[in-house]
Amino acid sequence: MKGIAHPPTNLQTLADRLKVLAEPNRLLILHLLMEGVQCNCELGDALQMAPNLISHHLSVLRQAGLVDVERDAVDARWIYYSINQAALKELNELFGVFFNPARIKPRRPTCGPRSSVVRLNDSAVVA
Repeated sequence: MKGIAHPPTNLQTLADRLKVLAEPNRLLILHLLMEGVQCNCELGDALQMAPNLISHHLSVLRQAGLVDVERDAVDARWIYYSINQAALKELNELFGVFFNPARIKPRRPTCGPRSSVVRLNDSAVVA
């Protein structure tokens, strides 16, 4: 990228995570899972959504690696969902690095009335 400083994190990974998290119902599911392991019936009761819609959102979260799935050892019909803690840590690092307020630098634009560059007869002089 010409003239652009190298971003502090992988932008494609950040964009992929943002796409997954841009759905309010997925954020709500993650919110519930932050309270601990949940089964289908608990998620259904809390979300008041159709089971196929919950399954869809869980599938997207699982494909993104944000949610772990475990079948019950005694009765495999029961499925339990939890936050993938390693992915959560990575997500916090991605966001923390990219959206860190300390990255904001004092700068004046190089064009327009607030410019730090004064134009004299088609040549630029830094003010």
